[in-house]
Amino acid sequence: MDLMEYQAKQLFAKHGVAGAVGIVASTADEARAAAEQLGGTVVVKAQVKAGGRGKAGGVKLADGPAETAARAEEILGMQIKGLTVHRVLIAPTADITEEYYFSFLVDRANRNYLCIASVEGGVEIEEVAHTNPDAVAKVAIDPGAGVDEAKAREIVAEARFPAEVADAAVAMVQQLWRVFIDEDASLVEVNPLARLAGDTLEALDGKVTLDDNAEFRHPEHADFDDQDAADPLEAKSRDKGLNYVKLDGSVGIIGNGAGLVMSTLDVVSYAGQEYGGQEPANFLDIGGGASAQVMADGLDIVLGDEQVKSVFVNVFGGITACDAVADGIVSALGILGDAATKPLVVRLDGNNVDEGRRILAEADHPLVSVVDTMDGAAARAAELAAN
Repeated sequence: MDLMEYQAKQLFAKHGVAGAVGIVASTADEARAAAEQLGGTVVVKAQVKAGGRGKAGGVKLADGPAETAARAEEILGMQIKGLTVHRVLIAPTADITEEYYFSFLVDRANRNYLCIASVEGGVEIEEVAHTNPDAVAKVAIDPGAGVDEAKAREIVAEARFPAEVADAAVAMVQQLWRVFIDEDASLVEVNPLARLAGDTLEALDGKVTLDDNAEFRHPEHADFDDQDAADPLEAKSRDKGLNYVKLDGSVGIIGNGAGLVMSTLDVVSYAGQEYGGQEPANFLDIGGGASAQVMADGLDIVLGDEQVKSVFVNVFGGITACDAVADGIVSALGILGDAATKPLVVRLDGNNVDEGRRILAEADHPLVSVVDTMDGAAARAAELAAN
């Protein structure tokens, strides 16, 4: 579960991380009241689970209650990366002298945890890593040992935090570690971690991803589930028991098995470079039982995304044979009827593949084209999306 900024700050406060939580408002009048309570100049920040809020116009300064209400009116209801803003956070301004970056995350490739820190914060860390990789420190963390004071000092030294804030940084690193571990998070990120006048540190923003597999240990995390803020397609997929994640591209992806779908995302992204930079529009794993209804549900969700221009169905027949998958695709298109309007590129391989391809060829549906190879199918889907 991804948290919004105000929710992340609530968790930070719970574990002693310095930083103003602010006041959440869902109307202009509530924003006005929050500004009256806080006093002075405030920041009005859109609350959505997406980056780039500032660039999209979702973060504005306001001087006084009337201006705060006006800025909130502008932000509430706006779309940021396809997400509607239902709430704003009213937070006091800060006297910032420097901005840093800090995060803990799960390093699955190396089966441990990883700390990423930089004294060049306030911008996307990927940009810093690209333009000035020496400014980004990456410190591996043994899950068994964790982060004690000695490890925190190692992290602070590796990131080259200024000596004037080193002790404060060591304390904050340990507090953020407690957020990461005690809340069963897979990501805890602060950007910017601000150095203020007087050499104090505050978390001015926060991003937290909680591990849903640990929710049985945290019944209180259910309070963070905001249905209004959820992507409607992701909410619909959860109701149908499908594993779906909305992305920003134009090629819809349906596959069976998380590993295959992840590989498909990479192949489509690579192939799309030849066709104007087409990218995957989603992650959708329909699992092993690709029945007609499951396939129809998957297609219904993917086709419901206005950004999708083509769909790549990539299935490797195993327990569910390719002929059953092909029958599912044909039946699904029949179930959807006129709702299916975008081209589908289908790649089948594995158990009973010849029969599966025969079924699709015999059906001869005008929206479906069958391509034998994964690379060829990805290129065809990208081409269709571009055109």
